Amino acid sequence: MAKESKKMTSEGTPRFTIPGMTTEQGAQIARLLQDRLNALTDLHLTLKHVHWNVVGPHFVAVHEMLDPQVDAVREMADTTAERIATLGLSPVGTPGALVADRGWDDYSIGRAGAIEHLGALDLVYSGVITDHRAAIETTDDLDLVTQDMLIAQAGQLEQFHWFVRAHLETSGGQLSTSEASSEVAAARDAGGRAGAKRKA
Repeated sequence: MAKESKKMTSEGTPRFTIPGMTTEQGAQIARLLQDRLNALTDLHLTLKHVHWNVVGPHFVAVHEMLDPQVDAVREMADTTAERIATLGLSPVGTPGALVADRGWDDYSIGRAGAIEHLGALDLVYSGVITDHRAAIETTDDLDLVTQDMLIAQAGQLEQFHWFVRAHLETSGGQLSTSEASSEVAAARDAGGRAGAKRKA
């Protein structure tokens, strides 16, 4: 029954929406934002998972770097959910709905070194930012207020991504994860390069 209820809210048309928009437009934007809400909720949980499971020489730096990111991404999720409600539909924030709706798998790294986790997070952030930018483009002709919200979020997500990538970049500007297509491969590539540096 809960799954059916979730489907009705994500696919329904609101009885009212923001003045100046049709209910169909409100529903379209709300559905787009539900996907962003799922991604942001997943991201702040993933960041907290990494915070708990990171080990090694860079533990303190990475452990402490991640908590402000968790808080900021959680705030983005809250703002996104409130925008969905403003548009006249119900934001869905239950774990089951998130798992049912998302188009990606769970984060796949458990206890691991800081650099390995940052390698995997490079791919996580890349996916979230790419999809946020696509949502920004979609809202261009529909809802500039929602677009402004997404632009502000994307700017902050891109800064957090830079913080992650700064640990993976060489002085020549190359990323250790540039060839990776999965979190596991990115973690391995990042860890391999870090190990090579320590041996040198």
